Amino acid sequence: MFTVQVERECGCFKRSEIQKEKSFDNREDAITYSKAIAEIMNEDFCKKHHFTARAAAGDEFVISVGEGSGGGCCGGGHCG
Repeated sequence: MFTVQVERECGCFKRSEIQKEKSFDNREDAITYSKAIAEIMNEDFCKKHHFTARAAAGDEFVISVGEGSGGGCCGGGHCG
């Protein structure tokens, strides 16, 4: 079993319908899903954060969260 999980839940993520963790029977499906979700998050979210899909330990893949290039606000009162 291969698992894809989002490292940290920003405000945009919490408002989305994306699951924090999802499991797959094979590695290729997990890789494809993690890259697709990171791309969707980068395109559709406010740009305050940047999301990157990466392999973690064992059979896990993580969507990492970093600072983005935009001046958006994903909620939580920490904008600007």
